[in-house]
Amino acid sequence: MVSFLQRVFGRKSARAAPTTGGRLVYAIGDVHGRLDVLAPLVRDIAEDAARSALSAPPMLVFLGDYVDRGPASKGVVDLVLDLAGARTFELRTLKGNHEEALLQFLDEPSFGQTWVEHGGASTLVSYGVQPPAQRTAAEGWARARRSFEAALPAAHRRFYEGLELMVTVGDYAFVHAGVRPGVPLDGQTERDLLWIRQEFLEERNAFEKVIVHGHTPLEEPQLTPFRLGIDTGAYATGVLTAVRLEGEDQRVMQARVRRGAQAV
Repeated sequence: MVSFLQRVFGRKSARAAPTTGGRLVYAIGDVHGRLDVLAPLVRDIAEDAARSALSAPPMLVFLGDYVDRGPASKGVVDLVLDLAGARTFELRTLKGNHEEALLQFLDEPSFGQTWVEHGGASTLVSYGVQPPAQRTAAEGWARARRSFEAALPAAHRRFYEGLELMVTVGDYAFVHAGVRPGVPLDGQTERDLLWIRQEFLEERNAFEKVIVHGHTPLEEPQLTPFRLGIDTGAYATGVLTAVRLEGEDQRVMQARVRRGAQAV
């Protein structure tokens, strides 16, 4: 069977296949509070890495959006922090637009009215905080913000505040949402890295590196010559996707629960 890379970068192609430069790298798409699929995916990744002959520790990149919508945002961050402590991987954690929203709520309680429209209520509940019954009640949001800050473990706050915007490995760049076409990677704005969609998705020319991203959910991962989109809407579909990159090889890994099954 002809591989994806062989089809795209055949012998007649002048463009070389992208490579990790010898590193084994795993990237995980948007989790959105779905600990039930993150835990088995991480287990599968760890087992895969253990079977590999490595000259350097494998890298595990999270593409952001750990929180909101799903029921276990706090549990997701606990697991990521456990991974950091275990040091099995070189762990790199990117910031998503939903982490930006969480931090904005901590700075500006009235933003809670907007945050809950995009799944923030689930995050608050996972930390034991009830959102105000009246969504427009300013004092209610001020109380919720105080309760959230009190319930937020110090390690979690450091985690949210210390997230990266971009990671590069070999011919790949890992970001949450995408990049602005025509702008060098070192000139990208945080706004675009966290939020861009159509301008990035519709670009038909090569970027400085192959962009590995989440943010825009699709039924299936999208592997193209210029970008790898691996957000499969886990919060709604129960399908969490990762991509395994080693040398010139690209392979999708997934964990899933039955569509319609209750998240735990």
